Amino acid sequence: MNKTAIKNFAIWARNKLIADIQYRAGLMGITADGIKDPLPQSTGTMEFYDIGTSEPYAISGEAISQRKKLVEIIRKKGKDGNYATAYKYILEEVAYTWFNRLIAIRFMEVNDYLPSHIRVLSSESGKIEPDLVTTPFDAELAFTHAEEETVLRLKTENKLDELFRLLFIKQCNALNEILPALFEKTSDYTELLLNLSVVDQEGVVYHLIHDIDEDDFNIEKGGQVEIIGWLYQYYITEPHNEIVNIYKGTVKREDIPAATQLFTTDWVVRYMVDNSLGKYWIERNPQSSLREKLAFFVAPKNGEIRFIDEKVEPQELTFFDPCMGSGHILVYAFDMLMEIYTECGYNTRDAASEIVRSNLFGLDIDPRAYQLAYFAIMMKARQYDRRFLTRGIEPQVYCPKKDEDLIEFGSLVKVDELGEKPQEPTELTLFNMDYEATLNDWNFRRLLARDYVAVCTNPPYLNKYNAKLKGFVNDKYKDYSGDLFSVFIYRNLQLCKPNGYCGFMSPFVWMFIKTYEKLREFIIRSRSITTLIQMEYSAFEEATVPICSFVLQNKKSDEAGLYFRLSDFKGGMEVQRQKVLEAIDNPDCGYFYEAQQSNFSKIPGSPVAYWVSKNIEEDFQIGILLSKVASPKQGMATADNARFVRKWYEPNISKIALNGFNGVKWFPYNNGGGYRRWYGFNTDVVNWEDNGSEIKSFPKAYVRNEKDYFKSGITWNAITSSDISVRYFGEGYIFSNAGMAIFATQEKLLFILAFINSLVAKKILSAISPTLNYNAGDIANLPLLLKQDYMNKINRKTQECIDLSTSDWDSYETSWDFKGHPLVLGRLPEPVWGDVPDRVAFQNTSISYTYQMYWKKACEYRFEKLKANEEELNRIFIDIYGLQDELTPDVADKDVTVHRIFDTKDDVPESMQGSSYVRTKREEIVSLLSYAVGCMFGRYSLDRQGLIFAGGDFDSVYWKFKGQAALNEQGDPIDGGYAGISLANYHYPRFHDAENWEDATSLSYEPDADGIIPITDEEYLEDDIISRLCDWLKAVYGADTLEENLDFIAGALGGKGNSSREIIRNYFLKDFFKDHCKTYQKRPIYWLFDSGKQNGFKALIYLHRYTPDTIGNLRVDYLHKMQRVYESEINRMQDMIDHSTNAREVAASTKRKEKLQKQLKECRDYDEMIAHLALSRIELDLDDGVKVNYEKIQTASDGKKYSVLAKI
Repeated sequence: MNKTAIKNFAIWARNKLIADIQYRAGLMGITADGIKDPLPQSTGTMEFYDIGTSEPYAISGEAISQRKKLVEIIRKKGKDGNYATAYKYILEEVAYTWFNRLIAIRFMEVNDYLPSHIRVLSSESGKIEPDLVTTPFDAELAFTHAEEETVLRLKTENKLDELFRLLFIKQCNALNEILPALFEKTSDYTELLLNLSVVDQEGVVYHLIHDIDEDDFNIEKGGQVEIIGWLYQYYITEPHNEIVNIYKGTVKREDIPAATQLFTTDWVVRYMVDNSLGKYWIERNPQSSLREKLAFFVAPKNGEIRFIDEKVEPQELTFFDPCMGSGHILVYAFDMLMEIYTECGYNTRDAASEIVRSNLFGLDIDPRAYQLAYFAIMMKARQYDRRFLTRGIEPQVYCPKKDEDLIEFGSLVKVDELGEKPQEPTELTLFNMDYEATLNDWNFRRLLARDYVAVCTNPPYLNKYNAKLKGFVNDKYKDYSGDLFSVFIYRNLQLCKPNGYCGFMSPFVWMFIKTYEKLREFIIRSRSITTLIQMEYSAFEEATVPICSFVLQNKKSDEAGLYFRLSDFKGGMEVQRQKVLEAIDNPDCGYFYEAQQSNFSKIPGSPVAYWVSKNIEEDFQIGILLSKVASPKQGMATADNARFVRKWYEPNISKIALNGFNGVKWFPYNNGGGYRRWYGFNTDVVNWEDNGSEIKSFPKAYVRNEKDYFKSGITWNAITSSDISVRYFGEGYIFSNAGMAIFATQEKLLFILAFINSLVAKKILSAISPTLNYNAGDIANLPLLLKQDYMNKINRKTQECIDLSTSDWDSYETSWDFKGHPLVLGRLPEPVWGDVPDRVAFQNTSISYTYQMYWKKACEYRFEKLKANEEELNRIFIDIYGLQDELTPDVADKDVTVHRIFDTKDDVPESMQGSSYVRTKREEIVSLLSYAVGCMFGRYSLDRQGLIFAGGDFDSVYWKFKGQAALNEQGDPIDGGYAGISLANYHYPRFHDAENWEDATSLSYEPDADGIIPITDEEYLEDDIISRLCDWLKAVYGADTLEENLDFIAGALGGKGNSSREIIRNYFLKDFFKDHCKTYQKRPIYWLFDSGKQNGFKALIYLHRYTPDTIGNLRVDYLHKMQRVYESEINRMQDMIDHSTNAREVAASTKRKEKLQKQLKECRDYDEMIAHLALSRIELDLDDGVKVNYEKIQTASDGKKYSVLAKI
């Protein structure tokens, strides 16, 4: 079965049907905007509607009453909400009605199940014209004389589409006699809106016939009626995504089917039914051969089944699906029951009738799915009995029609007393016209008033209840109300006979997390898990949650449960299927377990940890819970991180509490992060000004465990995509609900940090919380074995790990403790490794030498040292916890969370694949260039380590000088001098770190005077970024190695260019800002003014040096200068064109002139935008953060937006 083709068709067909139906309705004045009245010239027998053409659209006869009914239905529906919603709902309903009928007829015609045996949508011969259209009078359809004349006229006039629609409706109405639940009479607005074509190759019929292989429908060629279910599953893909992923929030009643409907994978259905209905029969019939026919039947490892001495007839095997969807589970149960009946001597014809009459029962609140389940059972019976459709036997499957409780809550409604069956009226009156609906709902309740041998379902997964559903669930199923699927687990056991079986497919979170602890306790205490498959985390992509499938017996049993742990087998549901079959064939495969569920209670929270060894169970018995010696805490939830949380590099650094709390607004904030152990991800700060007064007064914000703020501790990510990783933090931090924390004495803190980061804790956590969500309660339940003999060694190694990780973290500029770039700080004359000092030793060395002999080796040493320490800690904890037979201490290279450098991606070994801590030479050079730009702006300095300027008064940090005089903070010369009349530009040659100019520290490299650095595509300006970079390289490494260093940088960057300078220039033009945004997590601090694709004008500014004059200065001093440059160059090119006799030179000059003209035009257009912003003199507030300020700086005083900055 080609599910991709099925999915593509179903999604497309829904949109196509809706569009065609909307068009049809629009012709009659019914649109999303409202309902128009007929034009004045309309009569009682003919109505006209304005459609914007010379001739109005006309309808007559029955169409008038059908339109009237459609209008009535939309308006009635609109009273409950609004017109647009009602319009959309009704037209969607019409679309899926015709979709259901189309796919049902397609299935029937392919399998030759139509009473006339004439194809309706296609042709036996392969022609486009359906056989029904070719020979309409051979189809045994009842035509009136007028209809016969119409058929003949349409054939004569070759109006095939109009003829097809007439015949298709006739066929649907005829099928009402044998399939009334699906093919209801359509002489209403549903028929009016039908807009199908058989001629149009872009129509639904053509695509249905040609996009999906006919064999997928043909049961004789491997097709299955389940294709109907897959088509419906995919048909609602877009509504499902809209409700779940876009609207989010609570789910309205009418949206529950689309939000929760999931078609159960075929082999999972077999597994559930084989081990519920199949097991029930096999246990009571030792002589049965059924076991050999059930591929997914699970027996104990010794192969011995405990038989039950109880006689049961096939008719007593009642099977119920209370959330049947499109009937997939019921259909497979049908096949199994057929095996049982024939084993007992029944012929298939009689067995089919008995199964439909006595064995299968199903309910659903979705009328669309109900229709398909009804159809699927009828087709399955027809497969075994050619005359079944004429026998008048109806499946016992129902969908509520009028009872509000049943419509709202479906199978969750408990029926203690059924009441009398409604009596069929002898004649219809106003008081009994809804008899059929009343009888239907009585039957729905009848199914809920009894119990069943086996109850199997894939229940809805939903925890965002609407108010009515939430009230009902909390009232009736309080202990199990975490999700609808858990409510159904409990409810289905109530619907099951004692000793019967319940099969489920559900999210596997119920096995572990606290929300479902009472459900686990109920099952462990009073029921039995007979078998369970825990799927790999992302195996079932349709569900978007990790799932399991399992069978419960409705009694307490002393038999061991049979479990499959497929966590390690990626590759989707097909891989899961194969692994289950392998385990059934080879019980000693290593992932098939037998476990007594009574042992689950030995672990706090009673997780269904069937794979846990006796050693770990014993560790829980003899260990101390972590919560007894430390305090795992959940932190603050601001309810609006965009308002209250920043990256530390966004605000003014003086307002961040990095060196005390006085006068600050922003405080270090543990807020989660990626996978990293020991130390790091210290990037966020939170607004805790005035003791958090603004957050405390903010609605929905939660300030938890405030007494623990600013203490040292360890933190981890509450939600991860991999294993848990725990990090140390010092005093001064607040922590969030995403970055939870543990507090204890320093000695115990280091021990706990080492333990949680060990393989031992990883194994134990796989039992407590294998969902990759690590809450404070999960961590609190870890068993600690505090062995004093090991404590000192563990803590010493742990501190080494923290120091190594800190050293790595602080080597990059996104750390607030960054001292300087390693390729600058690490300039040494000899090869070194081991404990390399971070001091500048020699200046005249090359970047290549520093990179190869210092930085790569220093990173490699740190990596190897940390890996060795982690393995030693693993070894210690394996000994302490007695897990020598279960674990080895080895740590995979990819799991070591400090950086390792390789020259290229091709040099990365297999052992590092998948690591987030691989860096290439290019990335190191990119970071070096970023550091250089930081020095250009004065953020960093070659003459002092660490962050130098990040907000405030630049002139109080660097000393301004002009002409022959230093200037004070007001710009006036100190001690006279010539500054006021000097034509020289001002600059910053010294730190402003002394009272007197003479005592101030001189700089080996000065920051840019105006904080604007132009980037040009050629060497036009003497102070562009390439010129500034060359000066910086000479200041760092010396003039002698400039060209060598430029070559090394260009070689690492790669890219186009005829020289090293050109390659580097192209990097700054095209890639620098993108790399910067990536490094700074889309919160750039260097902003790129960018005129557009022609690279007419680009310039960088530094956010923390921005003033209201910056844009004006950029415009006058740089943008206008570039326009004059282009004008001059254009004139020069024109002169060459006019006077050169070299044709090649003329061609090159012409081409360059055209480029320059485009750049000049782009600059002039850009100047118009920049002018508005320059005149607006925009003020920025660093506390607002990058995202707000990035918009603010591009918005003029009149509120108009001008896109002058590169997109983040």
